[in-house]
Amino acid sequence: MSGRRRLGRWLRPEAMVRVLSFAVVLAAYLLTPVYHDHSLSDFDVFNTLQGFASLGLIALALGLTIIAAEFDVSVLGMQALGGVLAVKAGADSGLLGVLAATAACAFLGAVQGGVIAKLRIQSMSVTIGTYIALLGLTNVIAGNETLTFTNTGAAIWINQTVASFFSPRSLIALGVFALVMLVVGATRIGPELRALGGDRRAGRVAGVPVDRRLTALFAVSGALAGLAGAMLAYSNASASLNPGLGPLVLAAAAAVLGGLSLRGGRGAIWGLLLGALAVALLEQVFTVTALPASSAQIVFGSLLLVVVVVDAPDLRSSLARLQARRASMRQLPHEIKPKAQRS
Repeated sequence: MSGRRRLGRWLRPEAMVRVLSFAVVLAAYLLTPVYHDHSLSDFDVFNTLQGFASLGLIALALGLTIIAAEFDVSVLGMQALGGVLAVKAGADSGLLGVLAATAACAFLGAVQGGVIAKLRIQSMSVTIGTYIALLGLTNVIAGNETLTFTNTGAAIWINQTVASFFSPRSLIALGVFALVMLVVGATRIGPELRALGGDRRAGRVAGVPVDRRLTALFAVSGALAGLAGAMLAYSNASASLNPGLGPLVLAAAAAVLGGLSLRGGRGAIWGLLLGALAVALLEQVFTVTALPASSAQIVFGSLLLVVVVVDAPDLRSSLARLQARRASMRQLPHEIKPKAQRS
């Protein structure tokens, strides 16, 4: 029975989406030399993981809130603020800059989560307001000018090649994923997080500390976005004051490709990792093939639409009704035939 249950879990649409989407994108990546005059090299893999380093942490921050049936738009503002704070505080010590950015964004995320939890209001509207306010705060701190990171030692270190494919930046992102995967999978936090997204009222009855979990959730989301912004600023040797909506769109694509339900209550961190890697691979394919930005947007938009349709709440029930109707239609001639013989 346990084997059948495990097989059933892997055959669920959300599990199939995670594996198939990554497999299809990986195949497209590996077949790049076939349809484009470009042989893949170690540097291509390195670049893919560099793109994953920023995208993955933003996708993880957003994905954790999606599992809890929330949506943290403020990750974009946290990313921008984290970059500026890291550049400001990390002139002499890169580690100090990262810690300052992560701690400040975690604190702001906790305040935001506390407001959402106590007032029981929709996170989308609150986080949009926080996002706009954070962009304003970022510009005030930076004096409305792009900040240059003068700590060349930290900038060189975070981009140096490790084992041909990795960099400290990408290894840190993978390590954060592994840590979150361990915490969510081996503690009560995982089931409680899904309970927040599945049935929050039932979770309160069952003793889940909803307010504290939501506050901590947005604190973690802010910290992850701040860390992503700090490492990106170090990597680029400058802090961007406005990342635009691109990172949010790609993070949402990674979340849904990773099998997360936009309705909340469902999702796995390993699936989110696969989704982020799939999007990073796609971005590298677009870069190698020099695909126009408009065409890339069409591809990502189409992928989102397909996955959202698969995740539609009535799709599986409609398919089940259709299968039952076909089965009854097949049995109908066999039921009529004996009656005709009797007459």
